[in-house]
Amino acid sequence: MADQNGVRRALLLPLGLAAVLAFAAFRLPLGLVAAGPGRPVAELSVGDALVLGAIEGITEYLPISSTGHLIIANHAFKLDDNTPLRDAAGAPLWFKPPSARHPAGEPLTLKLAADTYSVVIQFGAIAAVALLYWPQLLSVVLGLFGQDPAGLRLLRNLLIAFVPAAVVGLALDHWIDRHLFSVEAVVVAQISGAVLMIAAERWRRKYATSANRVFNPADLPPRRALGIGLMQCLALWPGTSRSMTTIVGGYFAGFEPPKAAEFSFLLGFVTLAAATLYKGWESGGAMVAVFGWPHLLLGIVVATVFAALAVRFLVTYLGRHGLAVFAWYRLGMAALLSALYLR
Repeated sequence: MADQNGVRRALLLPLGLAAVLAFAAFRLPLGLVAAGPGRPVAELSVGDALVLGAIEGITEYLPISSTGHLIIANHAFKLDDNTPLRDAAGAPLWFKPPSARHPAGEPLTLKLAADTYSVVIQFGAIAAVALLYWPQLLSVVLGLFGQDPAGLRLLRNLLIAFVPAAVVGLALDHWIDRHLFSVEAVVVAQISGAVLMIAAERWRRKYATSANRVFNPADLPPRRALGIGLMQCLALWPGTSRSMTTIVGGYFAGFEPPKAAEFSFLLGFVTLAAATLYKGWESGGAMVAVFGWPHLLLGIVVATVFAALAVRFLVTYLGRHGLAVFAWYRLGMAALLSALYLR
């Protein structure tokens, strides 16, 4: 009963925020909030925003890949069109106008806007972790000011685990956007991830010992935090799942499943915040010009609520059952996607 009351209290703020921002999303005149004059070029429907927000919230922290599911949703909603967009007068819209450095320029497309939308609504998942794990985050802040040694050690471990994916992600960002945001790439990642999860679960049950166990993320040795960070690099392949790779890395680092999930959530707070801010800075303006502000806010709010629920569910479920069911889900998803899209 106490746990249920805690869940209810944890969800009160995101639900209240959802009500306020959803109201604003439907009441604000689009012409006032869209980038540039007039209405957005290709405004999302309310249904699209609700579904994309729910998918992001549910799948961001479950080890089944939010990016993979959003790629599929964009494909189903026909948001992956690479046709250059034009304004009402027929003039081309540019993401990067022609210049001496880029003579051909880079036209603005629906796919570019939708891919950015899929990343920016991760703000909802970030907010969910902030609401549910604020004591740990407060400990980190206090550690920065020398008032909490455990919080400082936790920050050290999060930064060590964050750096590898940040470096590799910045180096390969444009290559990944051009070559790996596809159904085929997602199918490969879903299958590979399922195999890794099954192997990791068997390893944990057979070889994990109390001698190597770590009970608190702040007590994780730095070299093990680096190992989790290297595992997170695998998630740069869309469809792999950042949550999956960091939970599996947590297994190998000595965490029990619930603590592996907790470290994954906290690392996700850092990683997702950096990725979302980077993507928003790079192409957020173009995305808003295409879709407008209201349904972006709606997608973020919906993602917050569903991510909070998914986090609570995953911690409880992993403690009792482990990762295996999510591996089988991934194999089923790969089979379904192959049947629907790769014929």
